[in-house]
Amino acid sequence: MSLSFTRNVELMPHITPWARDLARTLLENPLPRRWAHVQGVAARARSIASSLGEDADIVEAAAWVHDIGYLPALAATGMHQLDGARYLRDIQLADETLCRLVAHHSCAHIEADERGLARTLFREFAPAPPGLASALTFCDMTTSPDGDPISVTSRLAEIHERYGEDHLVSRSIRRATPLIIDAVGAISTSYARYGELCPAR
Repeated sequence: MSLSFTRNVELMPHITPWARDLARTLLENPLPRRWAHVQGVAARARSIASSLGEDADIVEAAAWVHDIGYLPALAATGMHQLDGARYLRDIQLADETLCRLVAHHSCAHIEADERGLARTLFREFAPAPPGLASALTFCDMTTSPDGDPISVTSRLAEIHERYGEDHLVSRSIRRATPLIIDAVGAISTSYARYGELCPAR
């Protein structure tokens, strides 16, 4: 599989179709469950798009590509947020905000700290704008691995069950839980009037 899908997001008329097609190319066959998840996350992004205004496209685009770093061919550090963002920046020459959203999605700085990669993450990618980061966290953390809407508490429990309580990812999620809950709660409160959203708790 070629990992150079397109050279420059800025040349594309719309970032969302580009991101969707890139994610499909990278994930659909090698990682079908991950592909199901990102489809669900993108659907979540569309459910809050009416209140994101001009930022709706970048949030949905990030939803499509936030997990491409799980692809084994991209897994240089083992931290999927960083590996995916590097691929978007270095190979795809992608939009800077998109790369920052992917690099820092769902409190990735805490996992980076657990992995000894915090300095690397912050040196290479500035944190994403807080409102956009919260929106992407909401979308990711209220979507099951199979792409179904799920409450944030169920999603957090599923992660601990899947990885085991002593796994690095579980430790990271445990530390990140208050931030994740706050982000999901804030987006749920802000956007509830625009559609049926999963409860934050």
